[in-house]
Amino acid sequence: MRPDVSILIVTYRCRDAARACLASLRDTVDVPHEIVVLDNASGDGTVEMVREEFPDVRLIASEENLGFALGCNRAAEAARGEYLLLLNPDTEAHEGAVANLLAFARAHPEHGLYGGRTLDPDGSVNPGSCWGAPTLWSLFCFATLLTSAFKRTRLFDPESLGGWKRDTVREVDIVTGCLLLAPRTLWEELGGFDTRFFMYGEDADLSLRAAALGYRPAITPDAVVTHEIGVSSAAREDKLMLLFRGKATLLRKHWRGPRLRLGLGLLVAGVRLRSRISGGPWTQVWQNRADWLAGYPEAAPPSREDAAREIGAAS
Repeated sequence: MRPDVSILIVTYRCRDAARACLASLRDTVDVPHEIVVLDNASGDGTVEMVREEFPDVRLIASEENLGFALGCNRAAEAARGEYLLLLNPDTEAHEGAVANLLAFARAHPEHGLYGGRTLDPDGSVNPGSCWGAPTLWSLFCFATLLTSAFKRTRLFDPESLGGWKRDTVREVDIVTGCLLLAPRTLWEELGGFDTRFFMYGEDADLSLRAAALGYRPAITPDAVVTHEIGVSSAAREDKLMLLFRGKATLLRKHWRGPRLRLGLGLLVAGVRLRSRISGGPWTQVWQNRADWLAGYPEAAPPSREDAAREIGAAS
């Protein structure tokens, strides 16, 4: 029989976390489902662990690191479920999380994309299950350190959605890929993730494209997972480089003209100020700004004149 939901997990060098994630699903999911794991050439024993300890899982062992977006797309192609649930390998599902998320989606098809509530390992709320979309105001707040000085405030850190504890149903701009449910029909209509995003930004792009079709992505507090962020990430410098390359690619895809140039300039200005105040990994991000500012390689490259103007905005 066709499963109600296919749970898609993309792994990269996170064997122990993936083991805990799969064990939590085995113990908590009580709806017809399948689990598809795509491993991005981890080389750390993840593939062997899945084969030996979770033989019912459908395993795709990639011979190269495809990145998150393409890895999810490949896993989705192999899946058979009516719904697709993207789940990070560094999460552990709470009792009823998958069933509750699925029930909410079926009861509210107008939202299109669905997320839940994520907790830190100590049980405190982690706001990373959803975000607000970037705006010129949010980027200005980043550039001037207002987001750091007034963290988690609606006015000066708007992308964080303020102090909302993710404890009520709410429509949001962006449902993050750590816990994201989509009907297969919508996923296919959107073409899945845009694979120009190697990592970071693909979920924001998917949410914005769903909204452009008239859907209103939403969060339900009844779907809860614990999320230990960063298990599959590289060093902080490399992570920041990927993060800002994703941000720049997102802006280049969805913004145009003066708004785009100003937005990219504000990103550069914020990085420059942090490199001068904090140093550390921010110095590397500042020194390599021309690389991430251009976006991911598949994105249309900026003209030399535009790149010089955008970098010069913070010089």
